[in-house]
Amino acid sequence: MAISTKVLIIGSGPAGLTSAIYAARAQLGPIVIEGEPSSTSDQPGGQLMLTTEVENFPGFTDGIMGPELMGQMRAQAERFGADLRSEKISRLDLSARPFRAWVGDTEAAEATYEASVVILATGARALMLNVPGEDRLLGHGVSTCATCDGFFFRGQEIMVVGGGDSALEEATFLTRFADKVILVHRRDSLRASKIMQERAMANEKIEFLWNAQITEIHGDTKVASVSLVDTVTGAAFTRDIAGVFVAIGHQPATDIFADQLDLHGNGYLAVHDGSRTSIDGVFACGDVADHTYRQAITAAGTGCMAAIDAERWLEAQGS
Repeated sequence: MAISTKVLIIGSGPAGLTSAIYAARAQLGPIVIEGEPSSTSDQPGGQLMLTTEVENFPGFTDGIMGPELMGQMRAQAERFGADLRSEKISRLDLSARPFRAWVGDTEAAEATYEASVVILATGARALMLNVPGEDRLLGHGVSTCATCDGFFFRGQEIMVVGGGDSALEEATFLTRFADKVILVHRRDSLRASKIMQERAMANEKIEFLWNAQITEIHGDTKVASVSLVDTVTGAAFTRDIAGVFVAIGHQPATDIFADQLDLHGNGYLAVHDGSRTSIDGVFACGDVADHTYRQAITAAGTGCMAAIDAERWLEAQGS
């Protein structure tokens, strides 16, 4: 028999846990599906579990480690009565209320959960290079967020990988801290908009490394160098470097509901009037619906919005 709840929250990053805190304090008894610890794509706590020190989250004067921040958010949600479960949703049916969600066997007739409201906080995954050393040094010189980690590379030489607007924005931002930013691109021309290209090329701190691709990232406890290959000649070479920022895009985690809800052209979940999706009673928050900011604090803010929107929706339904 399916477990019934007023509010089912899918995801446990800053957005999901903030919505859990608010929903629990409103006596809505939310169930939070955290994801599975063994899954890199649906890891409980979201992307902050892969970071080291977070210095830009308000309230922590001396910064806080990403996993510790998520641990505190989790404990706070549990303190108010949120039911957190280390599971992964395999199927979601939003065609009728109560909404139904499955864990495990997607063909099972009986759903695992039924909910009056669903809050989607499934996040987005940074696309990675998938080269040796990248996973091991993620958070130790390998980063996917210049705004989060740029400060740690003051006076150093670092690399940004990518050729689109995001890569050039990251490179330009990082020149505030680094002595030199090397933009690595596997082609000899960029995909970025003309104005972004002009801005980056006019920046004396940015060096362009054309027709190059990183094949391995080296370092014991932090990034020390990278191996690269010339994509035209095939020649291999090495470059000493203090950090690698991967900026080749993000993939929103919409697999279980992409065919049921409206998405933007770039694949992110479309919301309107706060956190409402195209289905009444389904709300979204965090990076799955945000391709612009992608910060822990903005995710938490939209998590608050989703919980309040859900509470008001339930009141209007007389639930």
